[in-house]
Amino acid sequence: MKNLIKLLIPVLFSVSLLACDSPEDKKGRFLLKGNEKLNQNDAKAAIDFYTEALNIDDQYRDALFNRALVYQQLNQLDLAIRDLDAILTSNPTDSLAVFQRGVCLLDNGEYYKALGDTKNLLKINPESWKGHFLQGLIYEKMKNLEEARSSFLAALQKSPNNVEILVNLANMEYYLGNLEIASNLLDKAEKIDPSEANILNLRSLLALETKEYKQALIDIEKAIVLRPNEAYYYNNRGLYKLLLGDLDAGLEDINYSIKQYPKNLFAIRNKGIYYALKGQKELALRYLNEVKEKDPNMMLVDEYLKIALNED
Repeated sequence: MKNLIKLLIPVLFSVSLLACDSPEDKKGRFLLKGNEKLNQNDAKAAIDFYTEALNIDDQYRDALFNRALVYQQLNQLDLAIRDLDAILTSNPTDSLAVFQRGVCLLDNGEYYKALGDTKNLLKINPESWKGHFLQGLIYEKMKNLEEARSSFLAALQKSPNNVEILVNLANMEYYLGNLEIASNLLDKAEKIDPSEANILNLRSLLALETKEYKQALIDIEKAIVLRPNEAYYYNNRGLYKLLLGDLDAGLEDINYSIKQYPKNLFAIRNKGIYYALKGQKELALRYLNEVKEKDPNMMLVDEYLKIALNED
């Protein structure tokens, strides 16, 4: 999810007066320097400048919010939540901070706390789609797919041409087995924004369902061109390569994805599939049984457990 960082531009009266800057001027300049470093992908320096601004004013909302976003990007979620908590202590109705904290809590696995933020968000801004959308993401993580679909539908009513909502709703229809509905939603999303990589990723999964592995590979390759740093796409590409018989290239993609996200069960499953296809029973069972224990209904797990065990 992409977030726009608000820039606070201080009023600079004269270069000759820099030595007499007010605290307001100084903290504003630190904020700008932090934003510049963030635009240069120097997250550590950005955090340092935001912290300097907060040393002047520990309630400086823009510095707290921007630093939280950087911590979130670095997966330092507890620190991101701390900064957002500080904003909301002063202003509990700051809808951007409520939404962003909900996203961080979701990523941190604190689903019920995240749901609490969605309820607050819906009270603060009932006409916005964001509360329903975040609710859908949380229910999806909780494996409550019907509730997730209902939430995405509610979000879509508020923002009918929102590609992000359309793709997530299509994803729910895919999980619920409604492949034609999912495909139609992707068609609509593609007309609005053909450059959205998640459309191609989900199309590849729909092709997987119908065993069109070559088409799945074509779709995911296009998605990777659009978003070359998305680890989940490499995991999917790795699976399609396995199913097309290119085992070593498939494992390379899967290992890359696991390195980025070690707890991704889909990548762990795919590694189990690799070992099953290689005839390495012990390793295949280790990976596949781990996934079976944590997500008993995941697609392909039972099929490749049988292959690993040489069962018909």
